[in-house]
Amino acid sequence: MKRIAGVDIGNSTTEVCIGQVENGKLTFLASATRPTTGTKGTLANVHAIKAALHEALESCGLAESDLHTIRLNEAAPVIGDTAMETITETIITESSMIGHNPSTPAGVGQAAGELLALDHLDRAQPDHPYIVTASSAFSFEEIAKKLNGLPASVQIRGLILQADEAVLVENRLNRKIPILDEVKRIGEIPEGKRAAIEVALPGQSVRMLSNPYGIATLLGLGPEETRQATPIAKSLIGKRSAVVIKTPHGNVRENILPAGSVTFHGQAGQTVEIDRGAQAIMEALGREGEIRDITGEPGTNIGSMLERIRRNMSQVSEVPASEVRITDLLAVDTLAPVAISGALAGETCMEKAVGIAAMVRTQKLPMQQIAQRLREETGVSEVKVAGVEAVMASIGAMTTPGTALPVAILDMGGGSTDAALISDEGKIFMTHRAGAGELVTMLIRTELGLKERNTAEQIKKYPLAKVESLYHLRLESGEMRFFDESLDPRLFGHVVLLDGEKMIRIDEDIPMEKIAQVRQEAKRKVFVVNALRALKTVAPGKDLRNLSYVVLVGGSAEDFEIPGMLTEELSAFRVVCGRGNIRGVEGPRNAVATGLVLSAMGEMA
Repeated sequence: MKRIAGVDIGNSTTEVCIGQVENGKLTFLASATRPTTGTKGTLANVHAIKAALHEALESCGLAESDLHTIRLNEAAPVIGDTAMETITETIITESSMIGHNPSTPAGVGQAAGELLALDHLDRAQPDHPYIVTASSAFSFEEIAKKLNGLPASVQIRGLILQADEAVLVENRLNRKIPILDEVKRIGEIPEGKRAAIEVALPGQSVRMLSNPYGIATLLGLGPEETRQATPIAKSLIGKRSAVVIKTPHGNVRENILPAGSVTFHGQAGQTVEIDRGAQAIMEALGREGEIRDITGEPGTNIGSMLERIRRNMSQVSEVPASEVRITDLLAVDTLAPVAISGALAGETCMEKAVGIAAMVRTQKLPMQQIAQRLREETGVSEVKVAGVEAVMASIGAMTTPGTALPVAILDMGGGSTDAALISDEGKIFMTHRAGAGELVTMLIRTELGLKERNTAEQIKKYPLAKVESLYHLRLESGEMRFFDESLDPRLFGHVVLLDGEKMIRIDEDIPMEKIAQVRQEAKRKVFVVNALRALKTVAPGKDLRNLSYVVLVGGSAEDFEIPGMLTEELSAFRVVCGRGNIRGVEGPRNAVATGLVLSAMGEMA
């Protein structure tokens, strides 16, 4: 009797499968999954391997000393990394605008007038329109009292506050005016300059100040000044409130950043500028055939990113950086929030950007060192690197009920999307493509402007709902769900993520519909595009219609909507596609670890 442990070291998780061979019959005993420690294919992986082994063995009443063999996957020498390269940036200097989205503006409408500080109200001229600014040194009672005490001939058209007190001030004013608050650097607002202010109705966004001709109307701009105001108007689209200040010497311009270019070292050796966008980049990549290397323009954002990946792989594999090759790249068009230079309230505007995932390959990773360390620390004498990851995943995927040769597997992880095809003759064809779960997380975080990466990761994994009362919520599908007992009051009015029965509150004030849209688009841009790229590479004749079965495995195959997206996309090619169910019990997980155990039977035969 022999007991075999198959160990799959992944970018995000390490999976173990325990099998027992007795009288030529294989029985699967247990499995376990733990987060990978360190970079995939390095000695730091040993901690996660031991933890997963211990968990699996303990569940079936065994110890490490009961193992005969530990079989490791040949962790593909691949590192994926991601970066966001902004293509354009709006630069506004000399305090030319304020335009953010405070949660509590007050009043409605637009107004224009000369800027005047609250403590300089004695300088106000009769029958002259003013926009007053008030720092947090004044309480809301003091501000309201000062404005109410002014003679009727002093025309106060609008108010800008530093503190979050717009509603409190408006409730105490004798005459209602538009009020914008939460302006951090209010002391930098130049007095004496002409400004326009606008506060939209609840549920709406500003109309005049998000329109260059509206700004021209309120501030009396000429044609050239109106052209220069276009970036300001663009940055204010969708805002609830805004202020635009006319500065005689202000300089507003839209800059093209040196995002740089990439050169594909393949058949044609093409060079593509990043600012041409993702489609141009991927079309050029598709024309290159087999890629020997990808380099970035020195001294640019993309050049720095690709060199950083190269250095990281060099350190991991102990191979000189000059011998490390970048073999694939995925570019995705997106939007990124960019801080506006000269803004007074920490404003940002959404600008075009390209998200990039790159894949690096070397000749080897120190897998034998990992095997040796496991021999020393577990006491198991036979620890071997037993198989290529894609091959083992294919063998494991074949245990999914309802599959038959030829079958393609799509392994969707954190850093890469891998495909393999087992032909009728048992030959295996494989490919690795850059971009998977980590790129999706980055796109979600960037487009939604989230502070924490973990929030983006949770948005990727769980469906959404809006808590509309203490006894019911509205799911993103539109379905209403009611509760007999009161929900946590802290969830009221918030968008939440549904992790089973657990509700995770999203603190950012972003509409549920926008979050769902960004999440779904990010998954389509990465997983659908990459799945088609990878499957076309391994499909006979490079034609998806020549595929019969596609089995989805890996961590991202557990996602609640990615398998459905891929099934829908591939149904047009009459391909049977769905989430794998390894050994009929594991779902899409454990394919490689299972394949390692099954391959041991072949060696024993």
